[in-house]
Amino acid sequence: MAILADSHIHSSFSGDSVTPMEALVQRGIQMGLRQMCFTEHLDLDFPVSEKHPKDTFTMDMPAYEAEYIRCKALYQGEIQLLMGVELGLQPHVAEENQAFLHAGNFDFVIGSSHAYRGQDPCEPHHHTGRPEREVYAEYFQSIIDNINSFRDFDVFGHLDYILRYSPGRDSNYTYADYRDYFEAIFRLLLAKGKGIEVNTGGLVKGLREPHPCIEALRRYRELGGEVLTIGSDAHVAKNLGAYFAQVRDILLDCGYRYYTVFTGRMPQWFKL
Repeated sequence: MAILADSHIHSSFSGDSVTPMEALVQRGIQMGLRQMCFTEHLDLDFPVSEKHPKDTFTMDMPAYEAEYIRCKALYQGEIQLLMGVELGLQPHVAEENQAFLHAGNFDFVIGSSHAYRGQDPCEPHHHTGRPEREVYAEYFQSIIDNINSFRDFDVFGHLDYILRYSPGRDSNYTYADYRDYFEAIFRLLLAKGKGIEVNTGGLVKGLREPHPCIEALRRYRELGGEVLTIGSDAHVAKNLGAYFAQVRDILLDCGYRYYTVFTGRMPQWFKL
């Protein structure tokens, strides 16, 4: 079998992509994907910077939905398109995030930690003069805080995302150093009936392993974790489905036999 669904995709309705939705759909059809889920960004109160001006990660929901409906009708019978959102979680915007979801009709919701304590951990100055281990531990604690403060998501996205843009990246990173954080994260998610995603965006950016790392994926499975979506985090068409064959081998080696696709916020299972 092969992984034929990409459950984490950003088009020009996300502030960090300029790729038209239809161009991504056409590329997905060419690749033989059966399902694509658009997960446009909503990251309320994201820290403003030169790179990310105010409202970079807000969403024009009516325009997004209209284009999604148009593409879904146009390519019906060629591919199943799904509408999702990647919510940037922070405890102080939990009520606003909840209100946004209540007003929409999503197939899939990814909860992600992109910012915490008013900081963007991917900005170089966030790391200046601080031990890497301290910054990473602080980031993982923010994930625990987010899971405790908000529960209306389906999977938690790219759990060790901070590696992607930090100065040291994953050169000195080991799962063992943060095992206690992952243990707490996984037990919380499982208790709340939530899953995780395997995100290949880190591999595209040159990391050694997907998000989260292989040892984390193995531990999630050991704890009974089964809800597992797979996404490229593509912002351009060429990255759709990137490294999916490699990820399939990793997951099989970790003991997984199925991956998950959400439709109408309900999981469906597909053989790896």
